[in-house]
Amino acid sequence: MADIEALASKDVKSVFSWNLVLRTIYHLGYFIGDNGILVWCLGIGDRINRAASNNPAVATFKYMLPAFFTNWNFSFQTLFLGLSLLHDVLEWSGKHNGNFGSKVRYWRDVLFCGCVLPFTLFVSSMFWTVYAIDRELVFPKIYDEVVPWWFNHCVHTNILVVLALETLLQARRHPTDRKVEVTMYWGVAVAYAVVYYTIYFATGRWLYQVFGVMSWWQVCLYQLWIWLSSYIFYLLQFPINRLFHAEERPQISESNGETKTADGEEPKAENAKVITDLKTPPFSTRSWSVKFRSLRNHFETSRL
Repeated sequence: MADIEALASKDVKSVFSWNLVLRTIYHLGYFIGDNGILVWCLGIGDRINRAASNNPAVATFKYMLPAFFTNWNFSFQTLFLGLSLLHDVLEWSGKHNGNFGSKVRYWRDVLFCGCVLPFTLFVSSMFWTVYAIDRELVFPKIYDEVVPWWFNHCVHTNILVVLALETLLQARRHPTDRKVEVTMYWGVAVAYAVVYYTIYFATGRWLYQVFGVMSWWQVCLYQLWIWLSSYIFYLLQFPINRLFHAEERPQISESNGETKTADGEEPKAENAKVITDLKTPPFSTRSWSVKFRSLRNHFETSRL
């Protein structure tokens, strides 16, 4: 029996190690790639200025760059990848369950669940849907003078690969902190709506021309659809993640009484609170913490 348990433990550690290797490689690669794209964006100022001098539409595009939600979403994803890479480094050094590592993991997961996944799915799906119908409504052809085709795919297509890899490699079966995630989601969603409505009322021009072909009641319905679809993406991520990652079974080390899961992290319940031994079967040989170990011995030696 001891040999079987040792073999099973070895298999779990092997899977965990390979998972960490894959996560580290992908986080590092995408983090470098995203920052490379940001550096490239800073270097095309002269190109945009030359095109803007000959075309008012490009001049408008230049001043509206910080307002495009694609750039907001790309920034969220880059920040997430930075936190993920930092956590990977802590995990390699065995410090990911410390106070600092726990905070990094918390904000990494909250940012991913509350912003990165729902907004990335919305940006990619909405952009390419409208682009297929009439690209002039979302990305006019004149922009091709300053924005190459590969950049468009980096910020509207390649971002989906991050979601796919993260879902396959990282278990997020339940919200890390639902209240914070929902607050973060609605805070960004409402703030961005304020941005493009403010631009319209201040300049008389829509940031996205798709709004310009709608009446006001259609704009209101479209706005509700934007918020609803993104929030549905937020809700669906957890059952989809559970399709790839079975529910975790917390195990407690008899040497120090610390609860750890198969991925080496502190287990979390659905409400983001750490699962304690009070929530595990009281007579399980693996569920007795240091505090109740003496009580366990009493029951084991009892005639009952």
